[in-house]
Amino acid sequence: MNNPIVMALVATLGTWGMTALGAALVFFFKTIKDHVMNTMLGFASGVMIAASFWSLLAPAIDMAIGGPVPAYLVAAIGFLMGGAFLWLSDRLLPHAHFDSKPDESEGIPTHLRRSILLVLSITLHNIPEGLAVGVAFGAASLSGEPNAYMGAIAVAIGIGIQNFPEGAAVSIPLRRENLSRFKSFMYGQASGLVEPVAGVLGALLVIQMRAILPYALAFAAGAMIYVVVEELVPAAQGKAEDHKATHYATIGTMVGFTVMMMLDVGLG
Repeated sequence: MNNPIVMALVATLGTWGMTALGAALVFFFKTIKDHVMNTMLGFASGVMIAASFWSLLAPAIDMAIGGPVPAYLVAAIGFLMGGAFLWLSDRLLPHAHFDSKPDESEGIPTHLRRSILLVLSITLHNIPEGLAVGVAFGAASLSGEPNAYMGAIAVAIGIGIQNFPEGAAVSIPLRRENLSRFKSFMYGQASGLVEPVAGVLGALLVIQMRAILPYALAFAAGAMIYVVVEELVPAAQGKAEDHKATHYATIGTMVGFTVMMMLDVGLG
């Protein structure tokens, strides 16, 4: 099987499966200790930061070298466009953060239940993760190198690993808000369903429009960094009761970065 669209679909179905596994923790726990959640969210942050550079930005710069636009400018344009896309989506799509007040929401005014708004927040931030996997497989198919797909597989593995704590970070807070275990699980896993859609779209776009590939890689990187800074790091730090407890988030970030770097360099 070397169809990049099919491979992107299979890979992102796997990353969604990891989200579902994380969400399934709600059947065993109603709460997770703050320092554990801090570490898990920090780990997810580290994975995404490493993937943004090793798997997306660096290849984007390499591909743009020798083109009509300076490579650094291609990377800068794509990166900022990715952040701008998430910023605009944040302004428009109704959603709520886990640390927001019960009657507080962002985006256009809505009367949706808070549980739905919480899920929409994570769903929005899962779009760049699926996009990153799809673009990576699309790039691999165009490179013509024998081991090109190994780098894309490394991206999918890294995203899948960090989706596990994200799934738990959705379902367990919903359980604390008195939703049933089953509903909390269903909402938690549903937040990852957007990844296969984004993955297939990303692979399809770069295959059909090869010229945008470096921009697409940088775009995915910018969107992922936006998610890290906007959502994951504040969530990890905000759960700490004192400054000392934030060390768990920092350690998790360092470990996550190291794991993703090893995956990417080792497999890519």
